[in-house]
Amino acid sequence: MTKLSLLTIGAVLAVGTVTAAHAGTLDDVKKKGFVQCGVSPALAGFAAPDDKGVYKGIDVDVCHAVAAAIFGDAEKVKFTPLTAKERFTALQSGEVDLLSRNTTWTLARDSSQGFDFVGVTYYDGQGLLVKKSLGVDSAKKLDGATVCTETGTTTELNLADYFRTNNLKYTVVAFGSNNEAVAAFESGRCDAYTTDASGLYATRIKLADPAGAIVLPEIISKEPLGPAVRHGDNQWGDVVRWSLYAMVEAEEYGVTKANVDEIKAKADANPEIKRLLGVEGELGKGLGLDNAWAYNIIKQVGNYGEIFDSNVGAGSPLGIARGLNALWTQGGLQYAPPFR
Repeated sequence: MTKLSLLTIGAVLAVGTVTAAHAGTLDDVKKKGFVQCGVSPALAGFAAPDDKGVYKGIDVDVCHAVAAAIFGDAEKVKFTPLTAKERFTALQSGEVDLLSRNTTWTLARDSSQGFDFVGVTYYDGQGLLVKKSLGVDSAKKLDGATVCTETGTTTELNLADYFRTNNLKYTVVAFGSNNEAVAAFESGRCDAYTTDASGLYATRIKLADPAGAIVLPEIISKEPLGPAVRHGDNQWGDVVRWSLYAMVEAEEYGVTKANVDEIKAKADANPEIKRLLGVEGELGKGLGLDNAWAYNIIKQVGNYGEIFDSNVGAGSPLGIARGLNALWTQGGLQYAPPFR
């Protein structure tokens, strides 16, 4: 039995006890007065501290949205930076209430590792970054390459599948943190660096010579990234899930930070918008929240399109196109169930 297998079994055995101990997370969060959110230590666009040490990013905004829904104050969040290796233990142990850390929703994580993924913040796929000096313009030309990545992720398995399928030989060099893997790539220890494509673009802008590196065109996996909570606490899962969906729904109906008050005051507003903003119905009651929970999210954090644009989209240094992350009404995959 491998060391990895033993660790996995240990984690699964631990989950049953830990999950039961942490049912009632919403009440615990209300009592302590803030959401403890696990995020990436430094992934531009998703979760990274700015020059004042304040965390910014699309994953960070999900945490702010949950805080706005519960407290009416988006700033009632404390962040715990976690490596890929640390993240699941932190969630299982109760060190964090919520994991919002560019984490791929997989069957094993959802079914046997004790987590519930509550939605997709960002539809991604794994790619490869190489230096132009390598003279390679396709992943299929990486036969014999050395590839750097981070341990504790799905990337190693995806990499193995891709190279095996395409009859390519390679050597993987895995590191405990993203920064270590990137440093190894930049120093020339590896021919390529692999992670989610969004992460590659975020990494490239931090290299000493960004123009000297390219993201290869192949996307070798599906990587639906989203927030996760501990399995077995349905109420807490509902709060996080619908906080994310409130932002998606708001974008679909054109409700923004700037116009939410104006739309809320309209007597002839769409009934679905009235329910979303708490003007009609009692959708907050079922979640254990004030009926203004979604209004507070939109007013203080914004709709999904706004947080996408400012963190990873056209209004950010990354400049990533919406692509699959466009709304379903615009050819993408982002879709919220009905608010009724």
